[in-house]
Amino acid sequence: MLKNYKILTVTHKTTNTEDIADFIVPTDDKTELSNRLVKLKESFGFDELMYLATCNRVLFLFTGKIQLDSSFITSFFQSVNPNLAQQPKMYISENVQSFQGNKAIHHLYEIAASVDSMVVGEREIFRQLREAYEECRTYGLIGDNIRIAMRATVEVAKEVYAHTRIGEKSVSVVSLAFRKLQESNVPTSARFLIVGAGKTNELFSKFMLKHDYRNAVIFNRSLGKAEAIAGELGGEACVLSELENYEDDFDVMVVCTAAVEPIITRHLYGKLIGKDGRRRIVIDLSLPNNVCRQVVENFDVEYIDIEKLRQLAKENMAFRMGEVEKARQLISKRVEEFKMRFRQRQIERAMSDVPTQIKTIKSHAVEHVFKNELDKLDPEARDLLDRMMDYMEKRCISIPMVAMKDAYRKLHRQAGIDMDGNPHKK
Repeated sequence: MLKNYKILTVTHKTTNTEDIADFIVPTDDKTELSNRLVKLKESFGFDELMYLATCNRVLFLFTGKIQLDSSFITSFFQSVNPNLAQQPKMYISENVQSFQGNKAIHHLYEIAASVDSMVVGEREIFRQLREAYEECRTYGLIGDNIRIAMRATVEVAKEVYAHTRIGEKSVSVVSLAFRKLQESNVPTSARFLIVGAGKTNELFSKFMLKHDYRNAVIFNRSLGKAEAIAGELGGEACVLSELENYEDDFDVMVVCTAAVEPIITRHLYGKLIGKDGRRRIVIDLSLPNNVCRQVVENFDVEYIDIEKLRQLAKENMAFRMGEVEKARQLISKRVEEFKMRFRQRQIERAMSDVPTQIKTIKSHAVEHVFKNELDKLDPEARDLLDRMMDYMEKRCISIPMVAMKDAYRKLHRQAGIDMDGNPHKK
């Protein structure tokens, strides 16, 4: 039954992202993860189980006749992570959301379509959801019910991305900074001087790598982090204290450190460029800014700073949020269509035994009920009878199948969808 779909989830909406780690299966080993999930499935009597864990979400999708009360939810997550038993009594129930039946399917659709994401419109969660499904399938945790739910989920997510603009207009500051860089037609041979090797510049370097920008030198207080980025790009790594002695040329400077005062001063920038006054691109992704204002005022630079990027990101997010209602309307309609698809699948599964049952009846009649009479027939009569029975067998099998398909075809036409649950093309 549809109500047997259940979801337990902890997200950025219900708890701090740091605390989400309390609710994941605490292991990085794939074999151990598989064993733990299998044990959870067996211990709680789930028919099927799917598990998803990201930096801002953990989700358990399962099927079965389980009552989603606070006692079950507490017991379940204490089995997921025994350390939760040490938390206050209400800690689990205050952080966990539960969904059942239609609401579970609706929530699954919203996740895949990134409507429920921390960054609305980002498609990374769609990839993560599909990978989680494949992983749990290889563990032997997935059956027919989650399979058809995920198939529908993938279709809905693709439809949302295709028929709304929810994924347009980047809201990532780093992505926007790189896009601004590309608008200046910087050649792939350009020399990058990267100051800082934290998460922001690490992400910026991934954009560089994707677009084949590899000519870079990275300066950082910790040489290890600089070497990690340089290793990805095939560039050089240096400690930040050596920056003032850097004598090679550069075309683009990317700055982001934890410093609270500007580290790219007028004096330092002048020393870095020497007598070459040609225009350079300076990208400052720091808060507060790491590039002194005097650099922008006294040198020929194309300055890309985080404040302008943040404002653009805010405007783009407002645009995406305007598309959310369109996505939700589409999702609600598709949840109603899933009910029909689910009922159809239940009947198909129930009917799947019909051919076997008819064959069993025929075999019993031939081998037991009418055996003596059949043994008295001459070969010609027996051959004719066998052919007649084979014909009747095929007809008896096909009649209910055809009737079922005709009935569902009619219902689907009335609902305006095809037999796979997709809207009819007009």
